[in-house]
Amino acid sequence: MNGAAGPAAESWILRLYIAGRTPKSVTALANLKKLCEQQLAGQYQLEVIDLMEHPERAKTDQIVAIPTLVRTLPPPLKRMIGDLSNKDRVIVGFELDLLGP
Repeated sequence: MNGAAGPAAESWILRLYIAGRTPKSVTALANLKKLCEQQLAGQYQLEVIDLMEHPERAKTDQIVAIPTLVRTLPPPLKRMIGDLSNKDRVIVGFELDLLGP
C-alpha cells in the first residue's frame, strides 16, 4: 500500500485490478500513482490486485474488465475501467475536483 494517510487526513481507499504486466496494466498503474500523488498526497491507500495471481477476486469483487479502478472510500463506491490516461475523466468520475485547491 502507498500514501498512507495520517489520522487527521481523509483517507481514500483505492483498488486497481490488473492482469499481469500488460501494457494497459502498467500504464494504468503509472497514471494512477501520478494522479494520486498530485491530488491525494498522503491521503490514500492503494491496493493493486493482479488477477493473474488471484483470479478468484474477479468474481468475488465483480470485476468484468481490466484494468479497473475501484474507490471504496469515501463512499459511494465508484469504478472506472481503462488505463486512466484521461486525467480529467478520472478527476471528475472520482470527484477529486471536490477536494479543493
